[in-house]
Amino acid sequence: MARKKREFITPELTPLIDVVFLLLIFFLVSSVFKKDEFALLLNLPVTESGEGAKEKVDEINIEINNSSFALNKEKLSINELEEKLKNYEAKVSINIRADEESAYKHLIKVFEILQTQNKENISLITKKQRK
Repeated sequence: MARKKREFITPELTPLIDVVFLLLIFFLVSSVFKKDEFALLLNLPVTESGEGAKEKVDEINIEINNSSFALNKEKLSINELEEKLKNYEAKVSINIRADEESAYKHLIKVFEILQTQNKENISLITKKQRK
């Protein structure tokens, strides 16, 4: 009686490696997308209610912190900001993102500029408090 040689079953590694690389690529690509990019790093104040900001074509974003101002992701001085705002019509939607630690006088200066230029559609952007 002849003994049968036993064949060892080995799993195919090529399909397994393909699946692992596809998953790796999927997670890398999906994690690259960012929410918003702004010129200044701000710590927004938190509110209990409110809606998230909706991106519109006919809106501008003003960012304020203790040391600088930005208009649509471009850092500017307060005088440059005032000049650039003159190029926008009075009905444009304006979103103001101010750091919670920024001096109140910076925010008031921006509001004075907007008032002298008759800009009225103004929103203050905050973070919604998570429960």
